[in-house]
Amino acid sequence: MTAFTVCRQGSRCWQRWLSWPSPAPQPLQHHSPLQIPGVPTARGLTSKAAAIRFSPASRSLFDEPLGIAVQGLGPRQEVTLRASLRDEAGELFEAHARYRAADDGELDLARCPALPGGSFSGLEPMGLLWALQPRKAFWRLVKKDVQTPFRLQLEVLEGHGDDPGRLLAQAQHERAFLRDGVRRVPVREGRIRATLFLPPGPAPFPGVIDIDGLGGGLCERRASLLANHGFATLALAYYQYEDLIQKPDKLHLEYFEEAVNYMLQHTQVVKGPGIGLLGYSKGGDLSLAMAAFLKNITAVASINGPVAITVFPLCYKDKSIPPLLYDEKRVKVYDDNILDYSDCGFDPFKAPGNQSLIPLEKAEAHLLLIAGQDDRIVNNKYFATEAFKYLQARGKENVQTLIYPGAGHCIEPPFSPFYPIGNHPIFHKRAVLGGELTAYSKAQVHAWLQILAFFHKHL
Repeated sequence: MTAFTVCRQGSRCWQRWLSWPSPAPQPLQHHSPLQIPGVPTARGLTSKAAAIRFSPASRSLFDEPLGIAVQGLGPRQEVTLRASLRDEAGELFEAHARYRAADDGELDLARCPALPGGSFSGLEPMGLLWALQPRKAFWRLVKKDVQTPFRLQLEVLEGHGDDPGRLLAQAQHERAFLRDGVRRVPVREGRIRATLFLPPGPAPFPGVIDIDGLGGGLCERRASLLANHGFATLALAYYQYEDLIQKPDKLHLEYFEEAVNYMLQHTQVVKGPGIGLLGYSKGGDLSLAMAAFLKNITAVASINGPVAITVFPLCYKDKSIPPLLYDEKRVKVYDDNILDYSDCGFDPFKAPGNQSLIPLEKAEAHLLLIAGQDDRIVNNKYFATEAFKYLQARGKENVQTLIYPGAGHCIEPPFSPFYPIGNHPIFHKRAVLGGELTAYSKAQVHAWLQILAFFHKHL
């Protein structure tokens, strides 16, 4: 397998929603095809015969399914649909799919499968979004300013082939991160550097702190989307942001404890039973450590987060947990000098004294460990499985795992483009992150619904 195979493989399989193995907080739901009768025609059409219709009509949330249909085509007419958007850096993302209209000349992506030869095939109503790929190699779609939407451009072209025919219709649709009424509040309290998102409607709201992985700065996209679902969510920076430390040699849990106390004392946040934590990658091990050492943590969802401290020592009062050791000699090298680091980390369950292992048995919170089976940054399938057994052996029943076949390290909010190759967060070299296109698209939808159900249940 070459590194570039990871980007392309799997577009012709997994045509149904996956039935993920137990345990799962809630069954998969909300994926019924959207029905879109009577939706106003989108603006900007170039043909009176063909018309693109979206549902919702002009604007939807980024994690919300979008209905797409084309009307006014000929019976069983063959067309190519091409989707594109530009990110905040101006980089172009594109996807295309080949379709055949129904006998009545309507093409509803919820009922008509994509034919082979495009970015994906099969019945995939949202394929034109999750299959978007950058023209610039190894580029990742990241939303920094969540107050502005992405603008999706959709074109309908006559015929199939490498050079489709004339343009039949085109339209734009906005994919937003903030529902009307959600408030974005910059937080500069004590040492905390963060952004608080408050849902519309009567307060107080259950509180969640979102902690991103390595790379520094402030990531707001997950927090903003959580607020749309009724959670007061704090997107927390912890280095390389404003006056925070730029190049840490260790992290202090007291900083994260201050963020928990801020949420507990906020008038818009429910006082009990406690705070939820959502951590991705490095943010996952920080969230698990917070649950082990701090009070008032009720629910922790960790997305591909190690169960050992990584990269930086973690200090709290008189304790210091050393980071997990890595052996760079274990790296695998693929063509074009793209590296696989999945076997480089030592096993924290077998290391002498388990010094880097987070004492999960001390956590009173409910734990949801989400792992991509094909994660090539950290062997998180193994970590999640062993953590489950580790806690059960100690009489703890507060943990559940979700392990997704075909998912890599980056499990993003629903309908995010696939990102299988990027920079390693520790070694800063081009690395395989893992995953397979269509399976990843299923995993991100399912995982997000499970996270929402998990927090609704426990907060």
